[in-house]
Amino acid sequence: TMTCAMDIRLACEHTRIGFVFSKVGIVPEACSSWFLPRIVGISKALEWTMTADIFKADEAKDAGFVSKVVPADELLPEARRLAASIAQRSAVSVAMIRQMMYRNSAMTHPAEAHKIESLGMFYTSLKDGKEGVASFLEKRPSDFQGRVSTDMPDVYPWWDDVESSD
Repeated sequence: TMTCAMDIRLACEHTRIGFVFSKVGIVPEACSSWFLPRIVGISKALEWTMTADIFKADEAKDAGFVSKVVPADELLPEARRLAASIAQRSAVSVAMIRQMMYRNSAMTHPAEAHKIESLGMFYTSLKDGKEGVASFLEKRPSDFQGRVSTDMPDVYPWWDDVESSD
C-alpha cells in the first residue's frame, strides 16, 4: 500500500501484488483508499481490494498501477535512470508540477487550475524558466539554481489559511 503514494512505480517481472485486506478482515491503510482509485479507477480499485486476489506485474501495468515492468536485474538500474532524469530538471518546476497534479486534479472547475497554472508559469519564468530557455537556445545542459526550500512560490490560495502544526 505504501507504493500507492509513490509518484512513479516500477515492477520487476516476478512482482506479485495484492490488496488483501478483506481476506484478513481489515480495511485499506497508508492512504491507499485515496490513492488507488485515482491511479487505477474506482472499479479496478474495488475489485482488487474486495477480492483480495494476488496478481502479477503485467496486470498492474495494464491497469496503470506501475508504469513499467522490467527483468529483475534491470529494476534498480531503471529506477536510478529515471531518478537521474528527474534530478536533471528544475527542482522547483518538478515540485510544483507534483503539487499541481495532485491538487488541481481535485478542483471543481478547470478555470481554478488555470489560475494556479498561470501563477506558477509567472513565478517559474523568473529564475529557472529563464535558464531553461537560455540553455535550450544555446544548445547546452541547463544549470537550474532554484531551490524548493527557498524559491517555491505560494500559488495556492489556501496555503495562507492552513495553520502551522508547531
